[in-house]
Amino acid sequence: MTDMRWLVITGPMQPDIAVILPCYNEEAAIAATIKGFAAALPDARIYVFDNNSRDRTVEVARAAGAIVRTERMQGKGHVVRRMFSDVEADIYVMADGDATYDAAAAPEMIRMMLDERLDMVVGARRSEVEEAYRRGHRFGNAMLTGILARLFGTSFSDILSGYRVFSRRFVKSFPVLSEGFEIETEISVHALELQMPVSELVTAYGARPEGSVSKLSTYRDGWRILRTIGTLFRLERPVLFFGAIGVALALLAIILSIPLGITYWQTGLVPRLPTALLSTGLMIMAVLNGFCGLILDTVVRGRREVRRLAYLSFPAPGHTDR
Repeated sequence: MTDMRWLVITGPMQPDIAVILPCYNEEAAIAATIKGFAAALPDARIYVFDNNSRDRTVEVARAAGAIVRTERMQGKGHVVRRMFSDVEADIYVMADGDATYDAAAAPEMIRMMLDERLDMVVGARRSEVEEAYRRGHRFGNAMLTGILARLFGTSFSDILSGYRVFSRRFVKSFPVLSEGFEIETEISVHALELQMPVSELVTAYGARPEGSVSKLSTYRDGWRILRTIGTLFRLERPVLFFGAIGVALALLAIILSIPLGITYWQTGLVPRLPTALLSTGLMIMAVLNGFCGLILDTVVRGRREVRRLAYLSFPAPGHTDR
């Protein structure tokens, strides 16, 4: 791995690398995190973005040699938005400040990005320690990853990983809308929707050091992530979303109308007028949902074209042509 590191950071076109670490109450782990990335990427600038920590995270990070910034709006999504806005670099290495991710894997992830002209490389977590990756989190991650794959097609094996390497054109063309831990889901969907070249690298995932506590709530944040997937599905796949609602309403209308049709065929009468009105209303709503999906699909295509043009306004990673 050492030889690979020097392969990445030397050469005629040395990229400007920034390590960006969102932090909240990581006094016990941030120094080790900074030390690990400083050893793996000695030429990189290391930024710590503190999110209103109540311990000595800021002081410890500064003492360890990091550039410390502050984001007052609480939530990881707000921190990532600030990091992407403020930091200028060719390559961005994002990880959590809890010393669980393998900093030594960063040079290989960067090499993959440069050699294959990728816009994102995800550090897919492989844990050797049971305490590092709680069973509930493992199951939730697998479930959410499967849902994302079904809704948006080809996905990643670990959509919730906080260890990622980004190109400049990814960072500067990504409109961060999330507020909390659902930010990783939004990042994954953004890459899939614009059909960016991306890849994964399996990396080690360790337990937190003593004194460091996870800020992730299995149920609350899991629900927020699931809700984010649903929202993004509605925004990015309106034909399927509203079409599914329309089909469900149409089927319900047909089921309710079958007895009415039989009675009318036999007697020429419609004795249950409320049911007939309900069936008619449901069918009208089904048709409206279908048209709504078609209209919104046109809007989404226009938005996607604008985002794609903004993305293409930046050169590809490792671009050397003049």
